[in-house]
Amino acid sequence: MKHLPKITIVSALLACATPAAAWGPVGHRVGADLAERNISGKTRAEIERILGNETLSDASTVPDEEKSNPDEFWRHTANPWHYVTLPDGTDAEHIHHPTEGDALTALEQFTATLRNPAASQEDKALALRFIVHLVPDLHQPLHAGNGTDRGGNDFKVLWFDKPTNLHWVWDEGIIQQQQMSAWEYAARLERRLTPAMVIENWDVNPAVWVNESTALRDQIYPAKGGEAGEGTLESPVKLSWNYNWQWRPAMEERLMQAGVRLAAYLDWVFAE
Repeated sequence: MKHLPKITIVSALLACATPAAAWGPVGHRVGADLAERNISGKTRAEIERILGNETLSDASTVPDEEKSNPDEFWRHTANPWHYVTLPDGTDAEHIHHPTEGDALTALEQFTATLRNPAASQEDKALALRFIVHLVPDLHQPLHAGNGTDRGGNDFKVLWFDKPTNLHWVWDEGIIQQQQMSAWEYAARLERRLTPAMVIENWDVNPAVWVNESTALRDQIYPAKGGEAGEGTLESPVKLSWNYNWQWRPAMEERLMQAGVRLAAYLDWVFAE
């Protein structure tokens, strides 16, 4: 992948903005499954030509599963490509992209790979797996980090008395609380999707997705003592049923939007 950005020494500032994970496996598979239900026949054929019998749901978790791979690419180069950093007051149109790249630059590069007739089958498969992974990542509000707490990883909470952090709550906690498989969750959300909702959310502009995530990010930090909480190890914010009830609809809307936008984006990529 010579055309992809090379890793450099990560500055302390960037390290403080780095989320540790993406949507959990269930979240990624839900988004991918929803997309697979909404792609065109041509897109489906193009995907099968690249991935064979591997489904979009299978492909969606590969970039996270490979994080333990000792290869330099997975251990270091690809690490910054799961998120973007937008300090308060910044929008996606004026974002500063680090030298190492981020989710937006990686999405652009992998899209170019899929559209490059000279790209190898191996490179196209890697590109497709990353695109299927990155589009939902950009819909997770804490993957549009504010640059101060590693996308909520440093905001400590007790989730139903379990010590964790706000990022994990959005990646997996709220989803796990519903106690459904990825297939069940995708089917549930698909039943809620009306034609009007699909049309309204059929958007292929990543800047729109990121700005939506940023707006939501600024609302989901829980209050502590009536004011904005710090969520430290010494004093984590307690979250349980009230937070789950308050934010599950927004989380599910982001998953639905991620699935629809992933279908739209793949149709757009392969239409060219």
